[in-house]
Amino acid sequence: MPAHAFAPTRGLLERWSFDSPLLANRLDDPTEREVLVHIAPEGLTAMEGGQPLPVIIYLAPFTSSGAARAGWKAFAETLPQRHERLVASGAMQPVILVMPDTFTSLGGNQFVDSPVLGQWSTWLSTDLKSEVKQRYATNGRFGLVGKSSGGYGGLVNAMLAPECWDGVACHSGDVGFELMFKPTFAETLTHVARYGSAAAYVDHVRNAAKLSGPDFHSLMICAMAASYDPRAPTESNPLGVVLPVDSTTARLDETAWAKWLAFDPLTMIESGSNNLQNLAALWIDCGNKDQYHIQYGSRLLVERLTSLGVEHHWEEFDGTHSGIDHRLDLSLPFLSKALN
Repeated sequence: MPAHAFAPTRGLLERWSFDSPLLANRLDDPTEREVLVHIAPEGLTAMEGGQPLPVIIYLAPFTSSGAARAGWKAFAETLPQRHERLVASGAMQPVILVMPDTFTSLGGNQFVDSPVLGQWSTWLSTDLKSEVKQRYATNGRFGLVGKSSGGYGGLVNAMLAPECWDGVACHSGDVGFELMFKPTFAETLTHVARYGSAAAYVDHVRNAAKLSGPDFHSLMICAMAASYDPRAPTESNPLGVVLPVDSTTARLDETAWAKWLAFDPLTMIESGSNNLQNLAALWIDCGNKDQYHIQYGSRLLVERLTSLGVEHHWEEFDGTHSGIDHRLDLSLPFLSKALN
């Protein structure tokens, strides 16, 4: 059994919120979002002495958000506790650690711009960065770190808005859609078919008293459709959520699937590798037993990064997609060193 982290948070941990019209979406999710910020005691001392700090923004995985990273959990360590431990030990240089609420009513976020979910990529690179700069003494360098959807968000935003980001750490980020998503479409279709359509299923979930086990995966696939292939709203489908398969035969809609693949890092790297060249640090890792088979896509991505001459750090560790927060002990020092 892992040891529980009892250490109190001794640095600055504050919450604030701000409103942004960029987050207006078809789900009617709130556009005012809470942001948690943590600065370790050593960072506060440095700032008091006139030294600005770099910023690391934590992007949450699916079904989570920034506030959860600072919440108490049995036999675990909060992200602020981890930050303070790493800085106090000398393993990590202090940073301004930002943990925003990025949850949506579809269960999560891929951190791309979508009329269904909101303009999250633009929000990260403009409004959130601007708010942080106004409130804290930064050195102007910003990094992104996350796991799963959050790791994916860091990686793709480095390609979408390269002038905005200086470092990325991607833990088990979504790579290799052919193996990740394609094999699950029939299962998802069977689950949502009882409601008539993906749109009707999403409406059911939003009004259900509780969710079943299969709901979480089916909702995730609907969120992916909303992120990668949002359709024009109609009276029967006001959200514009459509799965990329025929509703009767589960035959793949190649045109729709191509829109999904356009957001696969394996596709994006072919036009975005020059953008990654600008990063001061790029960390990628994945477990060798990942339940979503991300290790295979990650190996292909790293192989391509190497052939394109993009500097990066890659580790494949013994583990799955779950219980990998301990990997932050490696990536956070890596990022902080590059950003300071």
